[in-house]
Amino acid sequence: MTAQPAEPSPESILSQLQEADVKFLRLQFTDILGNTKNVEVPKSQFQKALNGDVTFDGSAVEGFTRVEESDMLLSPDLSTFLIYPLFSRDAPQDGHERGRVARLICNVTLPDGSPFGGDPRYVLQRQIDRARELGFEMFVGTEPEFFLFERTENGGGTTITHDKAGYFDLAPIDKGERIRREIANKLVDMGFEIEASHHEVAPGQHEIDFRYAPALETADRIATFKFVVKRVAMEYGLLASFLPKPIADVHGSGMHCHLSLFKNGQNAFDDPAGEHGLSATAHHFIAGLLDHAEGLTAITNPLVNSYKRLVPGYEAPVNIAWSTSNRSALIRIPAKRGHSTRAELRSPDPSCNPYLALAAMLAAGLDGLSQKLEPAPAIQRNIFKMTVREKRHHRVKELPGDLREAVNELQKDEVLAAALGEHVLDHYVEAKTAEWREYNQTIHAWELDKYLDLI
Repeated sequence: MTAQPAEPSPESILSQLQEADVKFLRLQFTDILGNTKNVEVPKSQFQKALNGDVTFDGSAVEGFTRVEESDMLLSPDLSTFLIYPLFSRDAPQDGHERGRVARLICNVTLPDGSPFGGDPRYVLQRQIDRARELGFEMFVGTEPEFFLFERTENGGGTTITHDKAGYFDLAPIDKGERIRREIANKLVDMGFEIEASHHEVAPGQHEIDFRYAPALETADRIATFKFVVKRVAMEYGLLASFLPKPIADVHGSGMHCHLSLFKNGQNAFDDPAGEHGLSATAHHFIAGLLDHAEGLTAITNPLVNSYKRLVPGYEAPVNIAWSTSNRSALIRIPAKRGHSTRAELRSPDPSCNPYLALAAMLAAGLDGLSQKLEPAPAIQRNIFKMTVREKRHHRVKELPGDLREAVNELQKDEVLAAALGEHVLDHYVEAKTAEWREYNQTIHAWELDKYLDLI
């Protein structure tokens, strides 16, 4: 990646584009459902793009605008500028250079330059501004998991895993070692600090962890990470999938989020004299996450398929509780303290819109702070093995069991509704309700196998 100035300007970026002989500039943004979109412009339009003068038809993007309000502008965040490393398909072939590509992540604005309320990145920025007014900044580290699958001869996807390896296995059992290294190298070239990569529990399942960062930067990096993973897998003739539960009877793919608040450069969750080494701020924030967990799940686990991961027996959380010692709770407090004190929210999966998910998490935590909520006592035993009576005694509720239930909880949650804003909430609920209805009306193979001959 080309070195960036401390305070990038259109002029400095234009100079870097020229020096690296970049042929195309991608202006990237995200729709309400978390799909990454882009408008790509050639060299002749670089200056126009850097000035924020590129328009697009918002009515063609999921959840954006009506046809009569379709014109929208892409306002680039210059701090997100990077030049993509060359992928094999972009490398010179037969002496012809296909062209370097650079990227800028954009905010979506209305024609007058004002923020568009339906832009997920703006939704997160609003919550970041709320936290900043209170003197806080949220940092987030994520652990995104994904599967690598074989493709058909025609390039279609399958659920045939590319290996049969398990947790922390080595080559030759782990056939993804080389692919993970290439993904990591590409990400490092793009400015990521990779902390670890390894084979996960299920066959064909992998994890690559990158260093924690401020919430907006982390959301941007999640979108970039998913693109790079899919692109490198394609180069190897494989399909990379972030579907939460593509295969029954094995572990699904999560995206654990490690959350912390910093104030004046210090971790505001850390207090050596506090219970479990946690500050009052940490307790309030955790209580907020727990209090809003049911509605939050509609954002962090947005697919019908997400709820096939959130079942007992596969390490994914089902119960709304917190712990400092086991992974059966929704929130776990890792052992490290000091600068590394954090709360690990274990329910999110990598299919979520990272901007909306982090915005909702931050809103829930800030509500806990504003109300000075206190969580129920931490549960240090395996919640999966507790009886119904024991759960009631400890005030342990369960996460929503399906997408419809989660969306209903989201609609009832005034704090999360306000954080998303009316535009995003209405379009998100409409899309997810339609998704549930379509799923519910579809005849699935299981039903035919179960009932067709019997009834």
